[in-house]
Amino acid sequence: MKQSLFENRHKAEWEQFALLLERLEQGKDASQAGHFPSDYRRLCQHLALARERGYSSFLIDSLQQQVLRGHQQLYRHRSRLGANVLGFILADFPRLVREQWRFVLAASLMFFGSLIGFALLVYLFPDLVYNVIPVEQVSEMQGMYDPEAGHLGRSVERAASEDWVMFGYYIMHNIGIAFQTFASGLLFGLGSAFFLLFNGLMIGAVAGHLTHIGFGQTFWSFVIGHGAFELSAIALAGAAGLQLGWALIAPGRLRRAEALRLAARKSVLLICGVMLFLLIAAFIEAYWSSMTGPAPMTKFLVGAMLWLLVIAYLLFAGRTRHAPE
Repeated sequence: MKQSLFENRHKAEWEQFALLLERLEQGKDASQAGHFPSDYRRLCQHLALARERGYSSFLIDSLQQQVLRGHQQLYRHRSRLGANVLGFILADFPRLVREQWRFVLAASLMFFGSLIGFALLVYLFPDLVYNVIPVEQVSEMQGMYDPEAGHLGRSVERAASEDWVMFGYYIMHNIGIAFQTFASGLLFGLGSAFFLLFNGLMIGAVAGHLTHIGFGQTFWSFVIGHGAFELSAIALAGAAGLQLGWALIAPGRLRRAEALRLAARKSVLLICGVMLFLLIAAFIEAYWSSMTGPAPMTKFLVGAMLWLLVIAYLLFAGRTRHAPE
């Protein structure tokens, strides 16, 4: 292909790329920045073709200059993405939780209220556990937390090499519960309310029963560590779902579709934070909670510190100007 034909065919692309480069270098908003990596790769291909075909040095030098400038912007964009992710974790997510405190409070009352309330009822009236959990599952739970069993939080002893398998299982299982609780909020919030109450009742039934039969020390020492992140994540997923439901119930002056779209932006960000919490919870559950070596008191102390850490993070992180924006 002649150089003149090559230039005519791709000149518009190069000019558009040059304009985008200038906007990025000046720090201006570039609406097409999402296509920048693919445009950059295509420019690199054009440079390689120009060299291979022996086109003029003027064309090659011009393309090479754009490639070098594009390389700098590409990796600056990537580092900015990392900074944005870090900023979300350290500041934006806890700020969003505080901003949506009404939904968070409502979800927490439903979830933790049903959990604590039903745990007390089952502890005082033990037969209530069989109204929500089948006899076979109750027996299985007892085997998992029997102080004489030699294992903790699982039905059989497993090798340390299998911890990573359980780590993956815990992630998938917990994400499934969280997403179910969140997505069902589209049923005008009733789905989220149902799963918050249902999960609270189930966990409370297990906690009350195991405490009543004398397995409380093994059970609570197991759940207190990862529970700080896992239980908080379930409540926050419910809050995100309730926010969706409220947008449908009370859209205000907006159309329901528009109100739902605006609510979904913040709800999805909440769920991103929930995924982070569940990832941490799964790691703790797989590699710490199931360990039988540490004394129960050690686990209680570590668990208490983790609960304080989660509470302090949600209440105070991102309040200062020094947090990444």
